[in-house]
Amino acid sequence: MLLRPEQRNKLDDTKDTDFYSFPRFVTHVDEGFIEQLTNLYRERLKPNTRILDLMSSWVSHLPEEIEFAHVEGHGMNKEELAKNPRLNHYFVQDLNANPKLPLADADFDAVLIAVSVQYLQYPEAIFTELHRILKPGGIVIVSFSNRMFYQKAIAAWRDGTDMSRIELVKSYFRSIPGFGEPEAIARTSTMPSFLQMLGMMGADPFYAVIAQVVSQ
Repeated sequence: MLLRPEQRNKLDDTKDTDFYSFPRFVTHVDEGFIEQLTNLYRERLKPNTRILDLMSSWVSHLPEEIEFAHVEGHGMNKEELAKNPRLNHYFVQDLNANPKLPLADADFDAVLIAVSVQYLQYPEAIFTELHRILKPGGIVIVSFSNRMFYQKAIAAWRDGTDMSRIELVKSYFRSIPGFGEPEAIARTSTMPSFLQMLGMMGADPFYAVIAQVVSQ
């Protein structure tokens, strides 16, 4: 078993649909993190491909200059998704209640999960679905920092360290036959110099785990 039952627990076990019922039009990481994430997308995503932005919000951090054939959005708040200008279509679904994605087999070139993987209680079910909907050679990019809604993060994430969380996401990929060996990126985030001059410290670190579909 990938996670023990107690590792899937959340401090707040009320319905996730209630927690996300009102929109939050904020970014949950700093500008340095966002810049690094957009640059990573610029390096790894190809124009005119089909993208699934899983667990998305009102912004996807995709490079403005790259046009995609289709960007499908998923999230927990309809108002946030409706405001996202990069989405061609979106759907609302609680993945902890229903991990089955309403998407066709081998239909996407890339899946993005930005600063939200920590909330998945059944990641093996979700990552199985990601493998199913991706084309051969398709990639998944999971990015995160050290921020979270603490009461909604699973215990395995909440009780870990930054490095153990990287290994946890790697284990999600490794548990699914058909994904290649995951690649990890760990970088210190950047903060504009004028903010440093104002004494604003504690820039968000940037982490990403990337894996590719090597067999169906």
